[in-house]
Amino acid sequence: MPAVLYIGGFGRSGSTLLERVLEAQPTVVSLGEMVHLWTRGLRENELCECGSRFYDCSFWSAVGERAFGGWSAVDTDKVLGLLDAVDRQRRVFKTVLPVRRRTRQQILEYTGYYRAVYAAAASVTGAAVVVDSSKHASLALALVKDPRVDLRLLHLVRDSVAVAYSWSREVARPETAEAGEMMTRYSSFWASMLWMSNNLLVQLARLSDRPVQRLRYEDFVKAPNDILRRVWGALALPGHYSPDLSAPGGIDIPAGHSIGGNPMRFRKEPLVIKSDEVWRTRMNPRQRRAVKVLTAPVRYWLGYSRS
Repeated sequence: MPAVLYIGGFGRSGSTLLERVLEAQPTVVSLGEMVHLWTRGLRENELCECGSRFYDCSFWSAVGERAFGGWSAVDTDKVLGLLDAVDRQRRVFKTVLPVRRRTRQQILEYTGYYRAVYAAAASVTGAAVVVDSSKHASLALALVKDPRVDLRLLHLVRDSVAVAYSWSREVARPETAEAGEMMTRYSSFWASMLWMSNNLLVQLARLSDRPVQRLRYEDFVKAPNDILRRVWGALALPGHYSPDLSAPGGIDIPAGHSIGGNPMRFRKEPLVIKSDEVWRTRMNPRQRRAVKVLTAPVRYWLGYSRS
């Protein structure tokens, strides 16, 4: 099995940016939000990051063949049934403490599908590290239970106010077959609740013996070279992170094959790492104050508010 670098946390925290930067390392293959593979890939045949539909993508075809003998051999209804049983936020404690034998069996059967894809992706590309940016704490906690998955958890966090603003914006989904389909939006209240619950639940992975490292988006965009080399060592990932991310004109990263994620993964121009601060001037001050109040305890714990 390759080392699996799982990015945990809550959406709109910069995971797609981080994922693309990680992909600049020759020994890394990034799969995107693997939790959505079964619906967005197998069922809906959405666009891969390379621009091809899922079933037309040579990479995913090779992975499916290596993992299962072809994607047609995968019972999608069965996978989604297992997902509902052990990979839901409302079932987190059932997954963390699987008292019933049937639950333990369901967890290992479910993670077996991921394990097969991780191994196949590494085999097809020769990668030593596979990146899964699913972020869901529930999936991370299921994978922790599978001793055959060499899991390393990177907990990515971003200021709750910036995240809430991002979830309020209208963003098109270019990967879908239907033109004009938009990404999910949340109110400030629900974005605040989900930001807190997801970032807190990821901490349960620390009860295991798996390496866990926290990374703040704001620290990453300030010093990406130093931060990623530090993360690489802290998570004991194979080799060392070598790309130089400080070039003024950005860094060229070939199109990968991620499923799910921010639409920025489809951009072809050199990737420039800079902080997205538009929320500071465009977010309604009243909403900003509300998010700060709602998320105050967790913001303080993560170092975003010391007053």
